[in-house]
Amino acid sequence: MSTPFTIALPAGRLARESVDFFRRCTLADFDIPEKSRELIFTDPSGEFRVILVRSQDVPVYVAQGGADAGIAGRDVLAERGYDLAIPLQLNFGYCRLSLAAPLGTAKDILKTPHIRVATKYPRLTQDYLFQKGVSCEVIKLHGSIEIAPLLGLADCVTDLVSTGSTLAANGMEEGGVILESSAMLVVNRSAFALETDKLNLLLDKFQAALAAEADTRAAQTSA
Repeated sequence: MSTPFTIALPAGRLARESVDFFRRCTLADFDIPEKSRELIFTDPSGEFRVILVRSQDVPVYVAQGGADAGIAGRDVLAERGYDLAIPLQLNFGYCRLSLAAPLGTAKDILKTPHIRVATKYPRLTQDYLFQKGVSCEVIKLHGSIEIAPLLGLADCVTDLVSTGSTLAANGMEEGGVILESSAMLVVNRSAFALETDKLNLLLDKFQAALAAEADTRAAQTSA
């Protein structure tokens, strides 16, 4: 039996959205229990399997050949350069990387000549602030970004924002958008030669589903 085509997914919400998309494409149907500690799941057909990894590790697994393809946020791909093919932008996983500061200070934060900013995205943050002519000290954190200004660790933060509820709950507001992000399909370059049939099947089904969903949205808008 041939080795399943392996797709790396970021564990959490984006993995669930990806699996739902696979079902809508009739590509594969993975059963991933909500509280399971398993990290590898195979479709009943045996043709495809997914591995769940940290979002920042998806491009690494794909680039190094641990997975044939993966689904990663544009934010993760933009933060670091990877030698990957990116054939499709998908229609889920929408969010934005934003600069945020305590309530009442966000609109003036870029007028400050030097700021301390906490983030999981040091390169994108530094590039954005330098383009704005703002000198900055970047403090890299791996989680709980929003509390950094509350504890005096930073003047502001940059972090992913979807609804803004987490910022609001911690007394923060957005002061600018650095990057709009959504899910992207990434593919190991050697997979184009070694896994042509499965990759073409995946791309055909993804493109057909994206086109059908775009038509549905257009019809609903015009109705």
